[in-house]
Amino acid sequence: MKDFRLWRRKPARWRPARRSRRLPARGWSRRLLPAAWLAAPLLAALLLPLAVVQLRHDPPAPPPTPQPSGAPAAREPAAAEAPQPKVSVYLSRTRQIETLPLEDYVTGVIAAEMPAGFELEALKAQSIAARTFIVRRLRAGDRSGVPAAGADVTDTVSHQAYVSSAVLQRDWAKAGRGADLAKLRRAVRETRGIVMTYRGEPITASFFASSGGYTENSEDYWKAAVPYLRSVASPWDREVNPQLQSTATFTFSELRAKLGLDGIAPQGAQRVLASSAGASGRFKPLSMERTAAGLPELEVLSLTAGHRIKEISIDGRVFTGREVRERLGLRSSQFTWTIKKGQIAITTYGNGHGVGMSQWGANGMAKEGATATQILKHYYSGISFTQVSTLLKK
Repeated sequence: MKDFRLWRRKPARWRPARRSRRLPARGWSRRLLPAAWLAAPLLAALLLPLAVVQLRHDPPAPPPTPQPSGAPAAREPAAAEAPQPKVSVYLSRTRQIETLPLEDYVTGVIAAEMPAGFELEALKAQSIAARTFIVRRLRAGDRSGVPAAGADVTDTVSHQAYVSSAVLQRDWAKAGRGADLAKLRRAVRETRGIVMTYRGEPITASFFASSGGYTENSEDYWKAAVPYLRSVASPWDREVNPQLQSTATFTFSELRAKLGLDGIAPQGAQRVLASSAGASGRFKPLSMERTAAGLPELEVLSLTAGHRIKEISIDGRVFTGREVRERLGLRSSQFTWTIKKGQIAITTYGNGHGVGMSQWGANGMAKEGATATQILKHYYSGISFTQVSTLLKK
């Protein structure tokens, strides 16, 4: 029993020790610190392989590429992109139809429409304009001006000039233009699927070679006033285009024949000029001295917002600047003239109809650091950007 009692009392003697005050945290840290130092190499050896595996299989996502203000959003990887629509092109020389993916068609267009030596951002702007043009036709089911059934567009300037895939691969390669072709493909790739829209619809993305300092309002060349085809300044053309001016010379008889004035007496060629109100008119009298000498009489009656000739009187008959340009085969409806020795020399400024984007102007903007987005927003007023897949949903 004694032993039993001693055993029973033994825990009582040890209870105070169990209820003793715990050491402060600092005391424990002093005791554990040496052990932690001893265990650190072992823990590092165990965890290092796991860290290496994690880095190899789950690299951190790269930061997003900065976009210029107002630029189209970055595209998804190619594998995630929607299938491209097909474009059927009527080849005017062979009278065959080539069907190919949209982006390959755009490459063929910029190869025909813009020099490969232009700045990359200008080529990208041209890519978006070319893509917008054809997507508008595809969306509307417009096959106007195509001589063969089954084609969406021709390869001529009636729609968009185009170099076939076979010619690009064969002729450009033989001519050592592989680097040029790669540059064009890069411009198309970096703008893949992007088109211009106005109020949700693809725009009429008209473009031309160069201006004489300003682009045209659409109604000054065509009849309809289009809100995004407004006259804007394009001073870059004069700075970068070495062929800004061009002179064509005609004899008096050639001039009159081309304008339909041949064999018509000047008095009979006079017609009433409509006033701005359209309710009354006036005759444009001719100089009797010039008429007697056989010299043509030209007088500019009005200019467009783009500083081109809107109306001009020639031997008393009134023509639009567009009519004169087309009948005489001039490069532009912005022109001046000189008369001497039985001939008239007409000097034009710029090249093309003047509506939309100036290609030489786009190149000048790109040389100054403008992006494709900035170029397009300058030449097409109030436009936005969207993806082809959005517009051509089934």
